[in-house]
Amino acid sequence: MSLRRLRRIGSTACLPIAALALSACSLTRPPANIGAPLPAQWHSPLPAAGASAALPHGGSVRVMTEWWRQLDDPLLVELIDAAQNASPTLASAAARVGEARASSIAAGAALLPNLAGTASASRGNSQFAGTSGFGSAATTSGGSTATPIVTTYQAGLQASWELDLFGKLRAGRDASTLRLAGADARWHQARVSVAADTANLYFNERACEQLVTVAENDATSRAETARLTELSMRAGFTAPADAALARASAADASNRLKLQTSQCAVVRAGLVALTGLDANVIEQKMAATPADRALPKTHAIDSVPAEALAQRPDLYSAELDVAAASASVGEAQRARYPSLSLTGTVGKLQLRTQGFKETLDTWNIGPLQLTVPIFDGGALKANVDAATARYDEAASVYRGNVRQAVREVETALLNLDSTTRRADDADVAVQNYQASLDAMQARYQSGLASLLDLETSRRLLISALTARVQLQQERADAWVALYRAMGGGWVRPDGATAISQQETTSSKSQ
Repeated sequence: MSLRRLRRIGSTACLPIAALALSACSLTRPPANIGAPLPAQWHSPLPAAGASAALPHGGSVRVMTEWWRQLDDPLLVELIDAAQNASPTLASAAARVGEARASSIAAGAALLPNLAGTASASRGNSQFAGTSGFGSAATTSGGSTATPIVTTYQAGLQASWELDLFGKLRAGRDASTLRLAGADARWHQARVSVAADTANLYFNERACEQLVTVAENDATSRAETARLTELSMRAGFTAPADAALARASAADASNRLKLQTSQCAVVRAGLVALTGLDANVIEQKMAATPADRALPKTHAIDSVPAEALAQRPDLYSAELDVAAASASVGEAQRARYPSLSLTGTVGKLQLRTQGFKETLDTWNIGPLQLTVPIFDGGALKANVDAATARYDEAASVYRGNVRQAVREVETALLNLDSTTRRADDADVAVQNYQASLDAMQARYQSGLASLLDLETSRRLLISALTARVQLQQERADAWVALYRAMGGGWVRPDGATAISQQETTSSKSQ
């Protein structure tokens, strides 16, 4: 359902009922326009042709989960499922869906006749019974006539129906239906956000483990160098200053290892809190899964921003909020016009008194009641102004969300392209620094290089290894950011484009 169509919700045909028809047909659409201009194409480089996998379609929870299965990492999928099951954000979004569904049902029910059953019983004296021939009046010992006691039983059905002449109830129903669809889209967006947060923590944990491995190897190597240097100093072949340098280098490496280990513990604690799983269970599963996994190829990105952003549930929800606000404006406007209601009853009435009883069938149709607002102190006009202000706010939020979505996609594409282009350089740097360290180690052992030269080569290699791991983590973060920015595999249920410049232009021209 497009915005252009949604903005006309509630503009139903007016019934020509005497002079009221002209005033009813003068209802106007909301005054604001939803201009959300988009660039003609992305400015950031798109994933290379032939190097991307197709984005799964369907919009269902199963399809959204398939996006993560491209990694061939069951542990990540398991952690995401656990996080979504434990997420208070998702639970809150699901509750809002239930609330919106109930409101939608109630708004739809207002269009239908209301039917209620009634039953009553009463007992009392009745002058009518004694004078109408129904039963006979009792005579007291003093000669006076006593009023008879009458028991009355009544049961029936009462119906009432407000005839929706000017579309007020239909506009309210449409607004509630749109809010329900928007709440459902926000639930999907919550799933996307929880999955992305979990993936970010998971990739951070994996990168942290690789940095711990780098730090462990560095600490072991420096400790061994310090041990050998200490032995050489005691034998008189090495200066005490070199031995002190080796001990300091080993202590520095040990310090970095402890710091990196504690940082990993913090990240893992975040995973425990997010997923609700036991820390020991996560640790065991992490230990049984390889820490270094290649990311899958990026899914295809539409070159036209309007088509790409149609996959975002938050934009779809914001669009529906605008349409619902538009319907609410129509509802408030129509509340200023006359309302017509019809009531009716059907039932049975039984009267009992002094051994006699009589049962009567009763029914009536009416009254047919017309209510015309005359003076309300400006309350109905204020309601229209408030609904129009909410519409303007929803339109403003929608435009802001569109701009933010464009920025998020552009940023994710730039970061992903940057990390992809830098990956080869990082690999070359590690390979050559490793070769340099190996050569320097051989020269040091043969006495042709100083300990300072050896430590310099080692630091350069450790820096290159750390930079490569951080680059891999940065690429994973960009990959997840692109997942979030592109809607996480969700697809609009109506299959339409969320934003269309042509449609916006035509809307403005009306």
